Amino acid sequence: MNAKVAAGADRAREMSVFASVADTGGFSAAGRALALTPSAVSRTVDRIEARLGVRLLLRTTRSLTLTPEGQAYLAAARRILADLDEAEQAIADRGVPRGRLRISASHSHGRLTIVPLLGEFARRYEHILVDISLSDTVADIAGGQADVGVRFGPLADSGLTARKVGENRRVIVAAPAYLAQHGTPQVPEDLLDHNCLNFNFRRAEPVWPFVRDGKDYALSVRGNVEANNGETLGQLAAAGVGISRVGEFSVRDDIAAGRLIPLLEAFNPGDVERIHAVFVGGANTPARVRVFVDYLAERLR
Repeated sequence: MNAKVAAGADRAREMSVFASVADTGGFSAAGRALALTPSAVSRTVDRIEARLGVRLLLRTTRSLTLTPEGQAYLAAARRILADLDEAEQAIADRGVPRGRLRISASHSHGRLTIVPLLGEFARRYEHILVDISLSDTVADIAGGQADVGVRFGPLADSGLTARKVGENRRVIVAAPAYLAQHGTPQVPEDLLDHNCLNFNFRRAEPVWPFVRDGKDYALSVRGNVEANNGETLGQLAAAGVGISRVGEFSVRDDIAAGRLIPLLEAFNPGDVERIHAVFVGGANTPARVRVFVDYLAERLR
């Protein structure tokens, strides 16, 4: 260890001792907290005062009082010690990811897709405390409401880092019972005679996109039920209410179980929503955030 490094380490120890004296109110109490003798604590404070050429503590037989210089030194010492702790924690995090990981996701996608992945993640990274909130209100990542947000579709311009972790394909589905009663559409125009369940957050006329002979086109559809999420529309379709066009993730299990049948796949334009993990990036991104985003990309791909 060279002289400068040794001096820096000694000063950090001295600051720690001085801060303990200020916190405990005496040399004896600080010594007990630090496993040092009271005389060793006193000598440390004397050494700081001698080096600075000012008195930091006013000593009486019953109490210790910080001088104005002592208060300034204490504030600086606490700031420096906190910076050291933060730097060491950042380095430690790179070896073993740890700490609270706050995740924000929408209700449907979170419940159906993100939550089922968390068990394996928690087992893989046992030192990370997973804290997930499901809400259709977009969390303010930059404002500190969450560490990672899972977002669909185009992203607003911001200073956040966004990494694509997956895609959500659209699919048109209906229940076998509904199709048995009302017939199975063979071409998109057949939908004009069916009850088409739609999202309620579009103010424009509801249209479903299709492709025919390599050309894209849109068809206006009508129905008597609307909802604000694909999970609800998928449930209504599985109940035989009508035909819905939703993200595949929200009806994947129903399709696999035969409760819903994909329709008009030959005319599916293949449109997808990109799924991004958004977070505060940069060199100081905590390891717990980086490994979770990597994990999402691995599992959602």
